[in-house]
Amino acid sequence: MASQSKSNSESTNSNSGSKSGMNASSRNSSGSSRSSSSSSSSRSGSSKRGFAAMDPEKQREIASMGGKAAHEKGTAHQFTSEEAREAGRKGGAAVSRDRAHMAEIGRKGGSSSSRSASSGAGARN
Repeated sequence: MASQSKSNSESTNSNSGSKSGMNASSRNSSGSSRSSSSSSSSRSGSSKRGFAAMDPEKQREIASMGGKAAHEKGTAHQFTSEEAREAGRKGGAAVSRDRAHMAEIGRKGGSSSSRSASSGAGARN
């Protein structure tokens, strides 16, 4: 009985070993295929594909259809001035919580104003 359980554990170990070996080999083969496909494409980098290759009028036409479809579906959203104000308030509050960031902004502003004052260009009376 003990020898039977030992053989089961050995077969489990050998299976897990072969699985990990299989995963490693499949990773290598997929990795090598990826690198070969990227190296085999010898484009100049400036050739446009798909949407970017279309003339601007055709792009506008397709984008317009997408916008109209979104409005019909109800997923499009336009901010009201009140919503925009609220979003800006939240963003400003989030940024100002970072004291180190605000201190850096203050230093930059102070050094900028002291430079302009010393040059005489922006001197105030």
